[in-house]
Amino acid sequence: MAEKLISVIIPCYNEEKNILPMYQRLKKVFSGLKNYQYQIIYVNNGSIDNSEAIFKKLAAKDKQVVIISLSRNFYKSQGAYTAGMDFATGEAAVLLDGDIQDPPEVIPRFIKKWQQGFNIVYGQRIKRAEGVFKKFCYKLFYRLFKKAAYIDIPLDAGDFSLIDKQVLKIMNSMPERDRYIRGLRAWVGFKHAAVKYRRQARKHGETTNSFVDNLRWVSLAIFSFSYLPLEFISWLAFIVVGISLVAIVGYTVSYFIFPPLNPRGFLTALIATLFLGGIQLLSLSIIGQYLGRMFEEIKARPKYIVREVLNNPC
Repeated sequence: MAEKLISVIIPCYNEEKNILPMYQRLKKVFSGLKNYQYQIIYVNNGSIDNSEAIFKKLAAKDKQVVIISLSRNFYKSQGAYTAGMDFATGEAAVLLDGDIQDPPEVIPRFIKKWQQGFNIVYGQRIKRAEGVFKKFCYKLFYRLFKKAAYIDIPLDAGDFSLIDKQVLKIMNSMPERDRYIRGLRAWVGFKHAAVKYRRQARKHGETTNSFVDNLRWVSLAIFSFSYLPLEFISWLAFIVVGISLVAIVGYTVSYFIFPPLNPRGFLTALIATLFLGGIQLLSLSIIGQYLGRMFEEIKARPKYIVREVLNNPC
């Protein structure tokens, strides 16, 4: 039986301490898989540490290791994943973060589900080795996103997944620049399956995602796969109109029935102006988010720029 090739795509940004441990663990995983061969695609997403030197030594040692060096950091991991997906030549591709918090030992379980006919197999985190506040924020985000999105988004599922070659080609053909991989993965449809696992603590290095970065992830997810913010503006407008009508009726009645209690105007006008002004600014900011994303798409710039490829499979 001919061996099937599985591409493992790993975006890396300043992960010099995790590159070799990840490689060793992946080698061990695939040594236990019969009839499967690996293709490890490291995407150097503008690293400024010693990652490039390590990548070059690794590529010279193992021709099954592909190194894609981008010209700078593109959209955090999403641009790097996109580059790796374009270069992948396997029958399926595994998306795996370079910090080794998602254990590569789960991959055989992904492959087993894939063998059963599932086109997309995603890892579902049942436990995270992180602080209480961070875990709460992640859980809250996934549940709010699931409610807000116009497609069915699986709970507690990150980028860690296996995607069949057929689906990968479709995702690669999507022209959008502002990419949210886990949203696109759900949007394409096909047969999905979840594999539950425990997300581990980071052993080496520090996360490059700040609190502000995480807020940008939330913004990317919501404004890429939900119209709820625009619907919110519409409902808010109806509510304000309703309040205004009630206020007009109430003011008119009080003017004739309770003249001494009738407001003299300045404070009422000030409060109404501030309230309506705040709603207008909120509405403009929400519309601006969508317009900004449209502007990026219209410019049609490349999703990423490759500076160098080692062991190019294409």
